[in-house]
Amino acid sequence: MTEPQWHPSEDGINFHTRKWVKPEDLNANGTLFGGSLLRWIDEEAAIYAIIQLGNYRVVTKLISEINFEASALQGDLIEMGLTATHFGRTSLTMRAVVRNMITRKRILTIERLVFVSVDEDGHPKPHGYTDITFDRDRMPHEHPAAGSISLA
Repeated sequence: MTEPQWHPSEDGINFHTRKWVKPEDLNANGTLFGGSLLRWIDEEAAIYAIIQLGNYRVVTKLISEINFEASALQGDLIEMGLTATHFGRTSLTMRAVVRNMITRKRILTIERLVFVSVDEDGHPKPHGYTDITFDRDRMPHEHPAAGSISLA
């Protein structure tokens, strides 16, 4: 039996993060609370920025207009996708799409999320990258609080 091929969405975004909508994620209307979804996106975008910029110290600079297209209900499985669209001297701009895993209906799009690489003092730090990596080659080998990490 051959493995099914996974294809990116019509937006060209690969979806790697999945969430299960639980009761604590709902608003008073019984649908997914936008704040919960934005928290998940911000966290996923920060992880993506760390990998792309090779620095554990990244901060959210900007989240552009958020376009809510559909909702999600308790028990729905959703998936979030991000793609880098521009590398600045100290920043990374990306696009986000969230969709229902079963219906493939888009729940949300954000055209621009900007993260900035910063140094120990919180000042912008040049990263030197101009293109997307699909590997973990830029993963930092040192955590600010733990010091050096031995990798196998």
